[in-house]
Amino acid sequence: TDSRGATSWNRTTAGASTGFACRRSGPRGPRLLAMGPLSARLLIQRGRPKCDRLGKIRSLDLSGMNLLSEHLDPKLLSRLKQLQELDLSNNQLETLPANLGLSHLRILRCANNQLGDVTVLCQFPQLEELSLEGNPFLTVSDNLKVSFLLPKLRKVNGKDASSTCSQVENLNRELTSRVTAHWEKFMAALSPEEEAEKAQADFVRSAVRDVRYGPESLSDFTQWRVRMISEELVASGGTQVHEANISERPPKATTIQEPRAGPVASKRPGDGPVNLSPNKRVCTSPLAQVEGSPVGSAGSQVSYQGGRGRVVGARPGGSHDPPLLPQTALQLEPLHFLQCHSKNNSPRDLETQLWACAFEPAWDEGTLTSQTGQAGATSQTVATCGGEAVCVIDCQTGIVLHKYKAPSEEFFSVAWTALTVVTQAGHKKRWSVLAAAGLRGLVRLLHVRAGFCCGLIRAHKKAIATLCFSPTHETHLFTASYDKRIILWDIGVPNHDYEFQASQLLTLDTTSIALRLCPVASCPDAYLLAGCEGGCRCWDVRLDQPQKRRVCEVEFVFSEGSEATGRRVDGLAFVNEDVVASKGSSLGTICLWSWSQTWQGRGSQSTVAVVVLARLQWSPTELAYFSLSTCPGEGMVLCGDEEGNVWIYDVRPLVAQRPPPPATPQAPTQILKWPQPRALGQTVSRTMVNTVVADPTFTYLTALTDSNIVAIWRRNQP
Repeated sequence: TDSRGATSWNRTTAGASTGFACRRSGPRGPRLLAMGPLSARLLIQRGRPKCDRLGKIRSLDLSGMNLLSEHLDPKLLSRLKQLQELDLSNNQLETLPANLGLSHLRILRCANNQLGDVTVLCQFPQLEELSLEGNPFLTVSDNLKVSFLLPKLRKVNGKDASSTCSQVENLNRELTSRVTAHWEKFMAALSPEEEAEKAQADFVRSAVRDVRYGPESLSDFTQWRVRMISEELVASGGTQVHEANISERPPKATTIQEPRAGPVASKRPGDGPVNLSPNKRVCTSPLAQVEGSPVGSAGSQVSYQGGRGRVVGARPGGSHDPPLLPQTALQLEPLHFLQCHSKNNSPRDLETQLWACAFEPAWDEGTLTSQTGQAGATSQTVATCGGEAVCVIDCQTGIVLHKYKAPSEEFFSVAWTALTVVTQAGHKKRWSVLAAAGLRGLVRLLHVRAGFCCGLIRAHKKAIATLCFSPTHETHLFTASYDKRIILWDIGVPNHDYEFQASQLLTLDTTSIALRLCPVASCPDAYLLAGCEGGCRCWDVRLDQPQKRRVCEVEFVFSEGSEATGRRVDGLAFVNEDVVASKGSSLGTICLWSWSQTWQGRGSQSTVAVVVLARLQWSPTELAYFSLSTCPGEGMVLCGDEEGNVWIYDVRPLVAQRPPPPATPQAPTQILKWPQPRALGQTVSRTMVNTVVADPTFTYLTALTDSNIVAIWRRNQP
């Protein structure tokens, strides 16, 4: 556990952590359009300086040509005797040939490919600069391998490589010592009659199995080095082990730093252009405004209290606007303000953006009450995600029960399910499994109680914006990506070794990025709703249909006229089995509409105007990506805003009234004001609430902010 009482889940599967940012410069061409074999004429055309001989080329640009690995002909490329700079970015390379013969290469750019192995880079001993961004299958261990294999390397992805080199030196020194000690112990236990050859092979296997050092996320690198060191020991008869051939680096930046994900794109008004890369908001300046002094100035640090996450002191009582609708306002008490997603556990981090949270379902005799909307069962455990961490928090105590970190990831979405697992003894057990996904396009399946990552799905090659489980099939998971596809997966049930075998059931094509997914409450096995950058759309997801790749069935519009289509919908949820709440189609309002009435009036049309029941007044901001949620058991709609407020609507009277709908947007039942907690000895006077979620009985309310604060309120019953 760390100093905040958070359990770090270090057991990650291969590829779960990466040392390279996952930035993309734009869409890649399809694999079918890959270039044919390279020719000498083409190399001369794209080489510099301009000349008529391959042997005189010093710089060669082969980027953006959709090249495959087999197109890199060693016989041709080895004629580039003087080549010092090679750009292979934005292709489809899965590996590099091992015998390219480019011994003078000093700069290599391989960004935005599909590389999965870096050991072939050892053929470039003079390499000084290397770019590997946007290779989703490379891990943080590959970052260390690169530093070990390339003694003259100075820059990786445009950044100084000295800190990584220092980390490699320390790891190598310790691993060498441990393998040598293991050799001595192994040889001492060896009986004279054992054959030397077999014993030496056994030693290598036992060393790889038993010698451990460093975090589990680096196990691929450490086991790789242990094998190399062991084989050197065996080859020399135990008399010599070569130290890593790493040249002296500048003494600066000796602190080991975990590589971070690339910057996210900027926050933009609702009518801005759609980017092809993940477009979460960027903090261009500290969004958590601190009264009296800037963030990071001198001030007292937040102390730890009773094993809780980092707690930010709140002003007592909180502030509430008077009720604006006739319903009685909820009595909500500010309970905890936690900084549990901080970079490097720093109390000064008020910039990490938190994006999604979900309460663990309450299981009542095998029935998932939180998805059916039935009141009675409740959960006080909530999962939150943002930055490189996923946290599981007890709302009552404020204790961070578990924490999972994936360096270089940025998590955008989490979703719960519960699986029935049969043990080796034949007993049935109920597992709570948390799915988390984000920038790298990977879905991690976290066994929360056991505290480890038990599955990894390489779901998409671009970032995953959102995911959700089917409310009727516990193993069915929808993922929506910036590649403009929604995929339905069957994650399966883990075997006795706690391993998942996921399979793909459906692919749904979208014309714009899906931001929110919502199985239709009355027929979740038949239709899926999605709020997208280009509007609200619906797909047929019935599995008894033969077609496994499908296009949008219907587009829903929220007003008449030519401008009614194509507007972003960034909030979507069912209030009950029929009423949908959606946000983003028009400025400053949330729309309540009837699924059944809208669907009945569809006919054969592909574009259908929704049957509006009511419109709710919300913030007039032009900023996007404030997600709404609902509490079906209590008839509530919730949404945060750019000022740190939580807008609360009791919509039961509105959905029960007879048409026509009210002409003007209805005011909220209550606006829960930002309580202005204290951090670093100063008041955090303002922030953005990206998402707000309540448990099924509305006992606890959790809000996530742009300033690395998880805010939790508790409802006081009258």
